[in-house]
Amino acid sequence: MYETDLMREQIKDAVKSGADHAEIFVQSGVGHSVYYENGRIEELSSSNSDGSGARIIVGGRTFYASAPGAAAADIANAFSAASETAFGRKTVSCGEGGKSPLLSAVKVSRPDPSFISGLDKLVRGESSYVRQVSFKCSTSSRSVLVISPRGKSARDARNYTSFTAQVIVEKDGVLQTGSERRCMSLPYEKFWLDAKPEEIAMTALRRALLMLSAKPCPAGRMNVLLAGEAGGTIVHEACGHSLEADIVKKDYSAYRGKIGEKVADDSVTMVDDPTLPDLFGSYKFDDEGTPAQRTVLIENGVLKNYLTDINSALADGLPLSGNGRRESYRNVPVPRMSNTFLLPGRCEFDEMLSKAGSGLFVKKMGGGEVNPTSGDFVFYVSEGYLIRNGKIGEAVRGATLTGNGPSALRNIKALGHNLLMDPGICGKSGQGVPVTDGQPSMLVAGLTVGGSEA
Repeated sequence: MYETDLMREQIKDAVKSGADHAEIFVQSGVGHSVYYENGRIEELSSSNSDGSGARIIVGGRTFYASAPGAAAADIANAFSAASETAFGRKTVSCGEGGKSPLLSAVKVSRPDPSFISGLDKLVRGESSYVRQVSFKCSTSSRSVLVISPRGKSARDARNYTSFTAQVIVEKDGVLQTGSERRCMSLPYEKFWLDAKPEEIAMTALRRALLMLSAKPCPAGRMNVLLAGEAGGTIVHEACGHSLEADIVKKDYSAYRGKIGEKVADDSVTMVDDPTLPDLFGSYKFDDEGTPAQRTVLIENGVLKNYLTDINSALADGLPLSGNGRRESYRNVPVPRMSNTFLLPGRCEFDEMLSKAGSGLFVKKMGGGEVNPTSGDFVFYVSEGYLIRNGKIGEAVRGATLTGNGPSALRNIKALGHNLLMDPGICGKSGQGVPVTDGQPSMLVAGLTVGGSEA
């Protein structure tokens, strides 16, 4: 077959000329989204994302070129441009057009927005405090092909669907916001077999109304109990990025040089696994053609592995973990998390409350800031409650959590058995990729809680 055979021969020629690695990445994608706000559809959008990228690594330096289009000529032009910058010579062109070696992405029907107006009325009918309701529904399909010197070409088909609800309420001039989302690696029709739009919308409303009556959060060092549904913010942001091999090397991560050392409490086992079905960060091959695999990062508190791509594996003699990911054909792959989570423990929730004694119960985390090198973080709490005498007390607003990811893992005092997953888009190196973070209920001692009473 001309397309893949010739391309692989050109890649092999690049390796013979001194390249440490070379590859071609091809994608064909289509997507649709609907944005609804203030009782009407504000935006309907559709997109196509066909394109090709070529990478050549020589002596640790990366040469990359990309071009829109997935036809054989587009691919050849991208590789020729990368070859010219790497070696000072172009490669053979296949002329105009040429059959694409990649099957086009499956056609995706536009989301039917008719149900959203009913959701809007449902939410507004529940409370006179509702001031603004918005929804966003997105669905996409992408086919990818990776051609490299290693064995057969890697092909993958990926589907993503997400639905987000946000509600703003007002009482006595005070505004509060609540939001909820569902994201899965599923086609649009299959997504709705499990996701319930009414439940998503009402959860956003409940969270917003709760904050209207919540008291200001006190400040100080506290025991913090995070619910499983709080989201794996600490796992992903404060710890996971510090285990990505490029950050380990370039930014002097807190985990650098600590393979085989104790870095967390004995109860902590942290895993990255893109092979889990239907999760937002799942795939069969990464964006360099490496088969997806389960990677144990921390086992019983001991650091075992980093997350790698080809470049970091070549540079540092590390095993490939299958975590070379890119946002699109325009981007160079870098080490990225996929579905990253802590394995559950054995504690019952009431037992964890009792151990906490007093402190803060975090039902849902918001956004925040983190230094991926040190793991220092400040995270916002979108739904939290005080813990008094081992019982959940009144709701509080304005809470923040300040601490350090590696320290938090060492200060875990109990893990529950209710592992829950929280999807989202992870940003790094100017690229966004779908991921899932997960944790069971988790009791952490001595986090600094900032609050509106501070």
